Amino acid sequence: MPKNKTKVRTEQAPADAARRFLEFYYPIHYKAGLRVEDSMRAGEIGRHQVAILWLIHSEGTDGRQMNRKDIERHLGAWFEISGAAITKAIRTMASEPLSLLTVEEAAHSGREKVVTLTRTGEKFVDGMISRGDAFIQRIIETMTDEEINQGLHFFQRISDVIDDLR
Repeated sequence: MPKNKTKVRTEQAPADAARRFLEFYYPIHYKAGLRVEDSMRAGEIGRHQVAILWLIHSEGTDGRQMNRKDIERHLGAWFEISGAAITKAIRTMASEPLSLLTVEEAAHSGREKVVTLTRTGEKFVDGMISRGDAFIQRIIETMTDEEINQGLHFFQRISDVIDDLR
């Protein structure tokens, strides 16, 4: 089956649909997205740090471990951030009082580092997910089942299309 899952439209989209989507982008990103992120951070870590933890959870080996260079590659695509700032964010999370991560040399290279969630880090990520879930629950409890299902479908399609645009 082809990766492009475009369906035949049953009703005509507005001619200005792209502009209307654009008008929603910043309110969704800044009003909703950052509030979800803030709920996950719980005032304990920074935006880059929550992104690092989410990245390890969602893309890392067993949801626990990731090469530092892969973290830098992903974060560089999402933020204007230097390698030094990423190192500082990781180092802070690996140190007391947080102790969320360990950083060790990769077995295949003394230069490459592997970043791994500690038990404390795993618990923190579980808490992040719970807090994010609770915040989103407050949003969706105002919606109908149909709106929720449409929203899930829309976000999945956007994710698929963006992946195909790379």
